[in-house]
Amino acid sequence: MGAQFQHDHIVHFYHLHALDWVDVVNALKADPKKTAALADSVSNAPWGGAAYYKQVAQRLQTFVDSGQLGPFTNGYWGHSAYKLPPEANLMAAAHYIEALRLQAKTARMHAVFGAKNPHLQSLAIGGVTCVKDLNPDRIAEFMYLWKESQDFIEKVYIPDLLAVASFYKDWGAIGGTSNFLAWGEFPVTDKEPDSLLMPRGVIMKRNLQGVKMAQQQQVTEHVARSWYDGSKDRHPFKGETKPEHGDYNTNKKYSWLKAPRYDGEPCEVGPLARVLVAYAKGDKATQTVVNKTLADLGIPVTALFSTLGRTAARGLETVVIGQAMEGWINELVGNLKKGNDKTYTPWKMKDGMGYGLNDVPRGSLGHWVQIEKGKIKNYQYVVPSTWNLGPRDAKGKMGPVEESLIGTPIADPKRPLEVLRTVHSFDPCIACAVHVIDPDSNQVYKVRVT
Repeated sequence: MGAQFQHDHIVHFYHLHALDWVDVVNALKADPKKTAALADSVSNAPWGGAAYYKQVAQRLQTFVDSGQLGPFTNGYWGHSAYKLPPEANLMAAAHYIEALRLQAKTARMHAVFGAKNPHLQSLAIGGVTCVKDLNPDRIAEFMYLWKESQDFIEKVYIPDLLAVASFYKDWGAIGGTSNFLAWGEFPVTDKEPDSLLMPRGVIMKRNLQGVKMAQQQQVTEHVARSWYDGSKDRHPFKGETKPEHGDYNTNKKYSWLKAPRYDGEPCEVGPLARVLVAYAKGDKATQTVVNKTLADLGIPVTALFSTLGRTAARGLETVVIGQAMEGWINELVGNLKKGNDKTYTPWKMKDGMGYGLNDVPRGSLGHWVQIEKGKIKNYQYVVPSTWNLGPRDAKGKMGPVEESLIGTPIADPKRPLEVLRTVHSFDPCIACAVHVIDPDSNQVYKVRVT
């Protein structure tokens, strides 16, 4: 799970979000020598030098000259909202390419123990299936990959994050939401949620002093503005998923997403929610990295409630989780040396109701199930993108992304780069939240939008 967070956050920052802040075409105006000097001053990357950055610029120039920008196609290059100087743009573009190489290695960490990114197939009810992979060679391979990934995170990712953020401090007051929920992740002992590395909690109205333990019974899903039958809000145990498509009408129904609520309130989930809850609950590791970042940028703690804070939180929790992983690996080694190699506990299906709560890289994930006569009678799950991108409810309360976009300054309505910055900061995954099938053929349709 730690490896998944490392992989997911690196990919998000460099390949899904960085180009909202970095003008790749403008990088062609950079002086490679000045870029090398800038890179040396902000990071400890194992690559660099004027010749290196000149080569990167030449590769970018080849893309531009061919008229095919490859992975950089469709960007709003030259937009007035870009603020980085050419040298910073070239440095970031180079690190974009290096991160592509690294993401393949971070994905390999999953494969070491029999899994596959992003779905960890080695996890099974009752334990794990990777008992034959728990040997010194495989663990050493994992440790090597973890160390390389953590070095990149601390020596390149975080310095890049700070360098880019220093030019966009005004975004510390743009794109914020009000309420935050984290189910938490990484139980260090059998006592859950007490031992969670990233703790469980809920923060309302940005009141960090008022953080409380989150309770699953406070969750309801609303469909008054969603294309589902009815309008009643329900707890997931009693949830229904009965599609009923209609016209797109923002005053009535306009989304395939349901609208999750905690105690009747919309809540943002994800890295920012986890970091805020950990920070508010006094987690020392989180407080250390957050306070240092705020001091380095010269911004107040209130700047966390923003698009800038959301983007920074993703990187900061990657540091905290990655540092904790070393202890977990050593604990695994110690248990194996003691002969504690049991990886599975037999179980039997029982009638009843149950739930599972955890946090994945995108945010809080909850599953609720009812079992009757040995079979699943009802099953509902509320995923991160449903929390974040859900529509308004019957009372007109907006979902987190809707709220975050209010008041966003737009320099060019035909090229709304600023909107992308905030939406991308949530790392949306509609495929996780909505599935549409043909009820007659049960065929899944793929629709290509150009």
